[in-house]
Amino acid sequence: MKIVAIKDMIRKDVPIYYRKLYTGVAVIELAKGPCNYRIDFTVEYKPTGHTDVTVSFIDAIDYPLIPVTRELKEYINDLDASGGLPD
Repeated sequence: MKIVAIKDMIRKDVPIYYRKLYTGVAVIELAKGPCNYRIDFTVEYKPTGHTDVTVSFIDAIDYPLIPVTRELKEYINDLDASGGLPD
């Protein structure tokens, strides 16, 4: 299992400045090949300087949810650190 990309990312308007809501399509390479799953995710900036990422799947996924969610959170954190998330 590997996260290939998150495409069609759109940032939703939220009046809270320390929380950013996004929607997109996660391209995940599984044993049967690459699959597309619609996701919603939130990046929340804590006062301690840490970021908290939550991910929820809109589409049903045919793979154990915990490892996929963990990999997606890591991928989103890397995107956020490199400035790859839309403003």
